[in-house]
Order: sequence, then structure tokens, then C-alpha cells
Amino acid sequence: MYKQFFGLRESPFALTPDTDYFYANTDHQDALNTLLVALQLGEGFIKVSGEVGTGKTLLCRKLLNELEDDERFVTAYIPNPAITPAALRHALAGELGLKLPRNLGQHHLIEAINTHLLEQRREGRQVVLIIDEAQALSHECLEALRLLGNLETEKNKLLQVVLLGQPELDERLARPDLRQLAQRIGFHYRLHPMRTEVVAGYLAHRLAVSGYKGPTLFDDALARRLFRASGGVPRLLNILAHKTLLACYGEGTARPARKHLIRAVSDTESIRSQIPVNRLRGLATAVGASLAMASLLWTARIG
Repeated sequence: MYKQFFGLRESPFALTPDTDYFYANTDHQDALNTLLVALQLGEGFIKVSGEVGTGKTLLCRKLLNELEDDERFVTAYIPNPAITPAALRHALAGELGLKLPRNLGQHHLIEAINTHLLEQRREGRQVVLIIDEAQALSHECLEALRLLGNLETEKNKLLQVVLLGQPELDERLARPDLRQLAQRIGFHYRLHPMRTEVVAGYLAHRLAVSGYKGPTLFDDALARRLFRASGGVPRLLNILAHKTLLACYGEGTARPARKHLIRAVSDTESIRSQIPVNRLRGLATAVGASLAMASLLWTARIG
């Protein structure tokens, strides 16, 4: 809606995990480096956890891109692991390009996967299974993964597994009945919300990638307010920045200001219901706090 107004090619704060917008000056880059080093070292299991909205799926897509450009690795990706162990094995076989009948017994299925993994290893390639939203894995699927992780030669793991999930994954792996799998996780990284000092750079980076070439839209003061409102969570930052620009566009003004952010916060129920009272201080004023985004956009449409 506001792309032409601000001279943008595309929406800078879309919620899709577009790796063009990957911002290196956050702990996402540290997480990516950890994953790449652990995979090069041949670790069997690697885990990344983080709260909702901290950018796990974007990190996952970035890792996939990095590995696909590296001839030493073959990747298999399972984005929705809320499946049975048998379906998990079939999904892995399908990702590896194996054409197997759906009614193939599990013993023969594992044999076929093992044979393929050995062939890849002989050709100098390492197979990496990447599972997003891994907190959705059932206990049985986690056990199936542990057994798949046992496929190895005398010197090397044949299958490396990267698990990305919410903190519930950490809690489940801390259970005594999953200690065998937990002990196999050689590297773990915990994603955190952004620090306040990187938010302005993050916003400017996304705007630049989307084609913006004008003066700074989110100055340091407004970026700090965005940080306080969002807690530094990338998804919430994107939602608020998007709505702030909408409010700015609705008024026909060239640069967003605090009042536009206030309207963005007032229009975002998930943020209003979670934001602590002390974080609202310095954001809201009596004037404008009750204004709705819908009426502002309607004014822009008919004006």
C-alpha cells in the first residue's frame, strides 16, 4: 500500500522468511556460524531453540541456502514434523530422492536409507536432516531420530540432524526418558530477542534491501521505542514497523514519528496484551492512544 509512497520495490517488513533480509549483526549470525562449524566437525545432533518470533525459520532457510551451495553436503528438510515415525522416515527418504513404495516395511525402509547414506559418504558428501518446529515432534519421532542418528561407520556419522524449535523442545529433551537423545546433542544455541543497539540497523537494512534510498526513516529515538514496544522480537518489530509506516502513509507525512508508532501499538492486539506497563511508559500519550489504524487508513483512502 505504501511502497510507491516511500519508493520501495517490495514490502520491507513482510513476515515471510526471505533470506535476502537476513541481518548479520544479530545473534542469528552467531547461530549460523555455530551450525556450520558443528556440521563441518561431523556432530550428530545440533539444536537451536528460541521463543516464538525470534527468527528460527529464517535461520533455517539461511542454513539450507548455505549448505546447498556447498558440494560437501546434501540436505533434507522437514518443516512440519507433527507426523508419525513411519511418515518421518518416508519424508526423509523422499527428501533424499529415494523412490520407495509407501507400503515398504520399516526395516527395509531403514535399510534403503542406510544404503543411500553410505553411498553419499563414499562420494564425499554428508547428509544433513534439518527439522523446523521440532517442538512438535512426538516422543516416538524423537526416538526414531535417535535411532537414525545411530547410522554410522567406524569413523563418521552418516546422518547429521539439526533441530530448530521453541523452548518447549528444551524442556522435553530434559526429561529422563529422552536423556539418550539429549546426550547426543553436541552443540546448542539459544536465540534471543535483538538488543536495543542493533534495532535501528536492522530496520535500515530491511528498508535498503526493499529498495529504499531516502533519508533515515526510523531514527535512533524511534528505534528505541520500537524496541521497547516489541521487546526486540523480530516478528513483532516487523509488525510494528509495517503499521508505523502505514500510519505515516495515511497522514501523507514523509517520516514516521512516535504518534505513528503509538497507533501501530494500539492496533496490534498481540502486543497490547503482552507489553508490560513499564515498557509502555514513554510510548503512549493520552492524545492518539485511542486512535484506530482502520480510521486512519480510511481517511487516506478518501482524502
